[in-house]
Amino acid sequence: MIRGLVAAVLLALVPAVADAQTKYPHSTVTLVTHSSPGGGSDVFLRTLGRFLGPKMGTVFVVENVRGGSGARAVAKVAQSPADGSVFYATTPTYIQTTLLSKPEFGHDSLAPVVNVFLDPEVIYTRTQSPHQSLKAAMDYAKQTGRVRWGAANPASLERIALERLNKMTAARAIVVSHEGGGDLMINVLNGTLDIGIGEVQELRAQLDSNQVRLLGVLSEKRLADLPNVPTGREQGLDLVVTKFRGLAGPKNIPVATLKLLEDGIEAVLADPEYQKEIARESLIPAFMRHEEAQRFTAKFAEEVAASLRELGVIK
Repeated sequence: MIRGLVAAVLLALVPAVADAQTKYPHSTVTLVTHSSPGGGSDVFLRTLGRFLGPKMGTVFVVENVRGGSGARAVAKVAQSPADGSVFYATTPTYIQTTLLSKPEFGHDSLAPVVNVFLDPEVIYTRTQSPHQSLKAAMDYAKQTGRVRWGAANPASLERIALERLNKMTAARAIVVSHEGGGDLMINVLNGTLDIGIGEVQELRAQLDSNQVRLLGVLSEKRLADLPNVPTGREQGLDLVVTKFRGLAGPKNIPVATLKLLEDGIEAVLADPEYQKEIARESLIPAFMRHEEAQRFTAKFAEEVAASLRELGVIK
């Protein structure tokens, strides 16, 4: 009789134990970005968190840690507890900042957790600008030599892309860095900058209100949702920029915790409502779990270092 009661109690406890093992260990998770509010990484995190929270039973809070071309944000996350409570929004910037400025905490101080998207880069101008194409903007810059182009922080992929355009077209433009896409947008709209470079999600409100004009996309082919915007290659500019978006965290986060986050993000990517959101932002799903994301990031870092050496930026 007693043995039967004990067995019944143990069986009743099994679902509770299973639930405890599959419940994320934190009710609140901080997502850190070096981006300013309204910038690409900021928008990526806020949209992801809005869908991911209900699926994981966790509140995701975005914290903007600006300064040092991302170095301050990386340092904050690298020194945080390795328990799945804090993550960093990865882009190529955190790799480039490491290679260019060699901060105390570089990209290799974090562990890539997942890659989520590839994010096409577009070049844009305000609608009052006379430029109707990327080629026209490059020709104008070459003829006058008095233009200013805008990119995100000094170590960003966007900044390097504009420097490469400068070199291949002999445009002699001054490339002005910003701490994020929001600051950059203001200077394009007020005419301080001739053109800017960024992601579609940063520009969506201005595109919808007809405040900016897209001049070209730096991808292999045109974007499905913006079929009238030609690529750089179609305009005689052989430049393709690959930008990824994902999450990294402190090293040695428990494998079980990482898997819960991986599974949650994969479920979000399958959500039809989220798919509508990312389609509007021209994001290309490219989901990679922890181990694959680690391999991808290591290879990407090698390729970036090679590009910077080719440009003469590093030895």
